[in-house]
Amino acid sequence: MGSDHVDIDWEHAREANRANWDDRVPIHEGAYGVEAFADPDHRSDVVRDDLPALTPWLPGGSLAGLDVCHLQCHIGTDTVSLAREGARVTGVDFSRPALASAAALAERLGLEVTWVETDVLDARASVPGDFDVVYTSIGTICWLADLDRWAAQVAALLRPGGVFYIRDGHPALYALDEDAAELVTRYRYFPDGTAQEWDDPGTYVGEGTVAHPRTYEWPHPLSEIVNALLGAGLRIRRLDEGRTLPWRFSQRMEPTGDGSWAWPEDERDRLPTTYTIVATHD
Repeated sequence: MGSDHVDIDWEHAREANRANWDDRVPIHEGAYGVEAFADPDHRSDVVRDDLPALTPWLPGGSLAGLDVCHLQCHIGTDTVSLAREGARVTGVDFSRPALASAAALAERLGLEVTWVETDVLDARASVPGDFDVVYTSIGTICWLADLDRWAAQVAALLRPGGVFYIRDGHPALYALDEDAAELVTRYRYFPDGTAQEWDDPGTYVGEGTVAHPRTYEWPHPLSEIVNALLGAGLRIRRLDEGRTLPWRFSQRMEPTGDGSWAWPEDERDRLPTTYTIVATHD
């Protein structure tokens, strides 16, 4: 797979990433288990794990009746799960095939969701209305070069008193060598203005390969993430770190039995795998 550090134009990187995510749609439609949503009580594993951290900050401890904007929603499995909690949901993504898949899923389930095709860094200009909750989770901001611009979109989408929630892979995890026989670093933790260039025909889940394997990612240390949100005027309410992941980062990771993955038991306390931030727009 490999990774080279390259100084690349943002527009070019975004188009390469979009082509790659377009290609992932049919693979992920099979791998995400969308048939399970035929059960009206089914929620995605991601939303199932996010709700306990999010709901204590909501009026009445529930998403019911709230306006929620789901950024970088991909094929919509988390989006329709939020809608099943009673929220009025808008899903935002830059991939047209992903949004078409998401819309088809919502229609099959009889759920009313608004879908907006736009880059997340242009979300405020493209998404109508404002929101009680802005939500994003797992595998999102590593694709973005400019976190200050990202955080500004989040703040502008939120109503006064609104809540922002993010859970994502921990920056310390992304610095590890995923192929090593022990926990050792391989990639940059701190940014230097360049992107990490990858050539990988597979995806993190599912069988099959993509026609556009080249992607670009940017490392963002935890301090950069927090400071971007603070700089946008948000108030950090919670910062937590986790020991499990909803995907298999390394072949050494073991299933936990609930759809998550973790390092071998004797290593689980050595390094976080995720972080969670709850922030409010006061």
